[in-house]
Amino acid sequence: MQVETVKTRTSATGIELLEFRQHPPFGLPWRTAGFTLLEMIVALAIAGLLLGVVPISAHRLYESVQYRATVRDVLTDLRQSRARAASEGRSIRFVVDLQKRIFGVAGMTMREVPADYQLAASLARTEQGPDGVGAIRFFPDGSSSGGSISIVRPTGQGVRLRVDWLLGRITQEKLDGSPT
Repeated sequence: MQVETVKTRTSATGIELLEFRQHPPFGLPWRTAGFTLLEMIVALAIAGLLLGVVPISAHRLYESVQYRATVRDVLTDLRQSRARAASEGRSIRFVVDLQKRIFGVAGMTMREVPADYQLAASLARTEQGPDGVGAIRFFPDGSSSGGSISIVRPTGQGVRLRVDWLLGRITQEKLDGSPT
């Protein structure tokens, strides 16, 4: 018996090196396995349009979040003033400075209203001070000096926060921006 030595190409793992190239993924023929130039151009055009729209939407979202945060801060400070007056047994003032565009509970950190928004207040004469500084005073028995604070967006829409003088209750009223 005679033995012949024959050289064959094999890999270390036993899998042919050209096997992947001969069989494209997912069993598709080679000509349909990729994207055409036209498909790539369309995909990039759609991505470009989306990137053009996102900054506009992001600005609107930021403006909306900023407005809601401002209204929430005013409402929170009004409620805190009312609660402190009842719990501490003394009158507490919620201060609004229309010139400096700040508000807050007297003696605590004041908050600023963003420049884009209009700030208006209707307060009792006894609580109005010089230079546009005024206050709504909350009393220990639950009553208040009464008044309202309006925050209006550049679009004319906004909210009016009313404080009832008899019960000290705080309510919200939507402002639609239509001329009255």
